[in-house]
Amino acid sequence: MLPQPEPLNAHIACIVNVESTISVRVPAGVRQELDIFVKEEKMVQTSEAARKLLLIGLEEWHKKKALNLLSKGRVTLSKAAQIAKVSIWEMIELAKGQGIRIARERKYLEQDLV
Repeated sequence: MLPQPEPLNAHIACIVNVESTISVRVPAGVRQELDIFVKEEKMVQTSEAARKLLLIGLEEWHKKKALNLLSKGRVTLSKAAQIAKVSIWEMIELAKGQGIRIARERKYLEQDLV
């Protein structure tokens, strides 16, 4: 008779997307605009709309921060793109749109594009 195999010690890893809750007070006018946004975007919950607008605001904040640092020469093009959470090509377009010239030595530009 063949020996019985050892039982497998299987572990199941479960990744849980833990969301946290924040509570904010907004002026009545902001609440009215949020209600309009909910209707126009055909959303069910105000919290869903607030979450979406918060994410849009954070995306814009990252871009603004990156453009500011890039314009002051404090970061490279690739670092600015990383901060803005966009591709280098999109960062170039954003910089152009703000009139920010990216004057860099060729070797640094090549490093950014690798």
